Amino acid sequence: MAAEPSTKAKAWAIFDKIVADAAPDGIHTNPWTTGEHDRLIYEPDYDTLKQLLGVPLYLKAPTTTGVPALALDVWLSYELRRAGFDADAVWPRPTAPRILPGPVVSLLEKVTAKEREALWKRLRAKTPPAGAAASSASILGKNYLKQVDVVMSNWVAGPELLISTKRMDSSFGKNAANRVEESYGDAKNLRLRHPLAALGFVYGLRSTIFTESPDKAEWLIDLLQKLGREDDAYHAVSLFVIEYGPHLAVDETADDLGDGDDPLLEAGVVEVYEEEDSGEHIEQSEVDEAIANLPLVELLWERVPADLRPDRFIAEMVRRVIDATPVNLHKSARARRASVITRDTRSF
Repeated sequence: MAAEPSTKAKAWAIFDKIVADAAPDGIHTNPWTTGEHDRLIYEPDYDTLKQLLGVPLYLKAPTTTGVPALALDVWLSYELRRAGFDADAVWPRPTAPRILPGPVVSLLEKVTAKEREALWKRLRAKTPPAGAAASSASILGKNYLKQVDVVMSNWVAGPELLISTKRMDSSFGKNAANRVEESYGDAKNLRLRHPLAALGFVYGLRSTIFTESPDKAEWLIDLLQKLGREDDAYHAVSLFVIEYGPHLAVDETADDLGDGDDPLLEAGVVEVYEEEDSGEHIEQSEVDEAIANLPLVELLWERVPADLRPDRFIAEMVRRVIDATPVNLHKSARARRASVITRDTRSF
């Protein structure tokens, strides 16, 4: 009898279907538009985000599974593809394996159909060839490896975009501040080795913090704002305030749940291969049923300061990548932005 798929495997299958439906045949909508005085504006797809955020609630996935934070990773990588960046270059990819280096992608495009089929079988295996595919990305900083949640990197340029995400739905008094404080060290570690990479930090926070720990919420938001202003920290920081009914909350019993991350694993001290959750053994009917019954999730923008809004965050990440590379790179991303800019545009 086949083993029951893990919670993360089920989540990946649902995430993949949501993202695929949002971009039929791999064709993404252009997120760029112009506002007052021809100011360039990025319009995120929040409807898709709400669906993705409903997946861990539907599956009743605790933070220790990593699924709640993964919903943010999937959405951010989807938005970067909407911005025009190559689908294989932005990790996690929209299909398994989630991490696939550029040279491997190029090889797959040049071999015969029979060879390609054999290679894909190896790459999607439970334990693929080391260095050829993975389920998570670790980037070497100045002093230690850091597992980064959303990455764009290639052999020629090295890391071009690095985004770390954190999620906190409970235990605010003990854990919320710890995650932000840890991020200061992580930012400096990555920034010192990769000064040209666009470096970002995204924090997902359940709305109940404003009633359970209002002082902590105020302090945390102020800290996030300061985190994005430091010269040697992140280029941009974003906050999501997530609201859902109390009946959907997952019972978290551990004292320090965090968001499912293992600091030693992230730093490369402990090497554990995480099985690639391709969703191959999840019935399509089960996926369709899940999507049809996803719980309602809202995003409370009135709680988010303007400088922490996702539209500003993504626009800044894209701008930094484009500004740090020559015009013959990222042509699609450049074209998408340029398509809505008029001759009178003078500001980003």
